[in-house]
Amino acid sequence: MNDLNFISNERVIEQLGCLIDSKRFPHAVVIEGAQGLGKRTLARLLATALVCRGENKPCMDCAQCSKAVQKIHPDVFEHVAAGGANSFHVDVIRTVVKDAYVQPNEADYKVYILGNADCMSVSAQNALLKVLEEPPSYVVFILTAQSKSMLLETVLSRSVTVTLEGVDTDKGAAYISSKLDNVRYEQAKQSLETFNGNIGKTIDSFADGRQNELAHTCCDICKALVDESEYALLCACSVFQKDREAIVFAADFLKNIFRDALVYNENSTFLSGQRETARLLKAKLTKQKLVDLINVCDTLKEMALMNSNNSILITKICYSLRQAVGR
Repeated sequence: MNDLNFISNERVIEQLGCLIDSKRFPHAVVIEGAQGLGKRTLARLLATALVCRGENKPCMDCAQCSKAVQKIHPDVFEHVAAGGANSFHVDVIRTVVKDAYVQPNEADYKVYILGNADCMSVSAQNALLKVLEEPPSYVVFILTAQSKSMLLETVLSRSVTVTLEGVDTDKGAAYISSKLDNVRYEQAKQSLETFNGNIGKTIDSFADGRQNELAHTCCDICKALVDESEYALLCACSVFQKDREAIVFAADFLKNIFRDALVYNENSTFLSGQRETARLLKAKLTKQKLVDLINVCDTLKEMALMNSNNSILITKICYSLRQAVGR
């Protein structure tokens, strides 16, 4: 199967591609993984490959591929639930089940992409189970879910489940920096590391300007440290009050700034991109204090990933950073 630059989870792609090429694709597949890992992208890629008339599927040259990509193929159905509990209603599944027994219009398969299937009510899953037990030979269901644990065992037992993981950071950073203007490789790599290789979340973080905002916040934190301003430090950290992922990002970003300051010279490569902030820290703090700050960042990131209370964590951030610089 042609992966069309789906740049992660090569083993999953190879496995599913072999099933398509051998015409042994299962009647139901569950694609599991966190938001942003490409579940819907993979589901659409599979649907396009299944209806494709070319040899290297999906060829993207035939009329079937063109229609699938434009979302106008009569044999590809897609429904994505809003995302809340029980937001995938049984009426949708009843429509799908009824339509499933109608022969394909143009392709060899009829493909039903059911996004956020873990939001199905129990009655919706039971309605789907009826067709999964004895599906027509031409029907394929592709379900996406953040966690398969929300699906009934009876549904899972009649499906093949694949789990998507984060992208390799080097490969993902190269891809993002080639696709997004004004995003450097090191910026992309740092963000990917923060989001555990989740390329969707990384791209979104650049698209909404959150990266720049947090970078400025980290610089404000550094300035507050050298200015010995406890109030300024607390104000800078207040942006983390309702954003745990921002704390994880900031811990990584600050670590890079402190590292840049530790090895600072005019010819340095700045991982953080914050030359002036690194220069300021180099001038004001000893090497030992910078090392201590780097270690603090590792501890704070670990605490954030352990789902510590945000208010307590912010207090811990301020206290730990000030303690590292001897305040």
